[in-house]
Amino acid sequence: MKRRASRAPRPTYTLWDEMAASPTQPTPQATRRHQLTRMWQGLRAIETAETPTTEDWRVCSDAVNLMETLVTMRQVQDSSGLLPDAITALALAGKRHIAGATIRLDAPGIHAVRAILEDYADVLDALPARTMVSCHRQTERRLREILAGKKLPHDVEIIDL
Repeated sequence: MKRRASRAPRPTYTLWDEMAASPTQPTPQATRRHQLTRMWQGLRAIETAETPTTEDWRVCSDAVNLMETLVTMRQVQDSSGLLPDAITALALAGKRHIAGATIRLDAPGIHAVRAILEDYADVLDALPARTMVSCHRQTERRLREILAGKKLPHDVEIIDL
């Protein structure tokens, strides 16, 4: 039997999802609650769980990556200046995990990631659903490009945990 080449993961949202999303109303409450619950649980696990998982790290990284895209889209500003610190802190935690340590953030990393996640929660409540779906699509596209070797000077190494 012939093996098929592995395919890229399916995108979270399609162009159809983006066009169907409200251009004026925020993301539906149930979706916001789901995203924010996972995000806060992931951060709490990284901070306090005996053995935080790579999924805990991933949901925090996803929120930080989405915020980076929103800044690039000029939908929000990084007025605190903590976005690069959060990106770096998560990248370092991922590298430590690969080296055999537990996925943990140092104190400044926790501060930076927490601040960005708080901003993401505010943005998710304020921006239209269509903007957020577009943000998801652009973020996934950018991550696929980085994985394919098309990095920008400020991109950090993507770690597949």
